[in-house]
Formats: sequence, structure tokens, C-alpha cells
Amino acid sequence: MTLAMTLTNVTNVEKLFETIKECEGKVELVTEQGDRYNLKSKLSQYVSFVKVLANSTVPNIEIVTYNRVDAQRFIKFMING
Repeated sequence: MTLAMTLTNVTNVEKLFETIKECEGKVELVTEQGDRYNLKSKLSQYVSFVKVLANSTVPNIEIVTYNRVDAQRFIKFMING
């Protein structure tokens, strides 16, 4: 099952990385150009979020999960921060 969601106004990037680490399945970042980065890979995290390090807020990012429990983790992240 593929679940796509857009996370908006992410201010706690450290918590976002913790949420990604907790996920059991594959988690991908989808760029505006349609490229997909495996966010379970530390290298992909660094490459994908270089811009995040320059800014304290991520206006919006599209995340794709392949596991319903992982999607719920991101929903909880967005509700609780």
C-alpha cells in the first residue's frame, strides 16, 4: 500500500528524522521534479535536506510511505510536532 502525504511548515527537523528512523518500511521524499529519495538512507537524508540546514522551517515536502503504521507516525508527527 502506497500512501503519499504532504507535510507543511515542518519546524522540528530533528523530530522528523526521528520519525523517519522509527518507520518500518520504505519512506521516500518526492521532489518537485518527481525524483524520489529513500529517506531511510542517511546519505539521502543529507542530500535531500541540505536546504533545510539553511532554513529552520520546511514549507512543504511530499513523503511517500508503503506502510499504514508508518503513515500514522507522520500524522502523529504533524499533530504533535
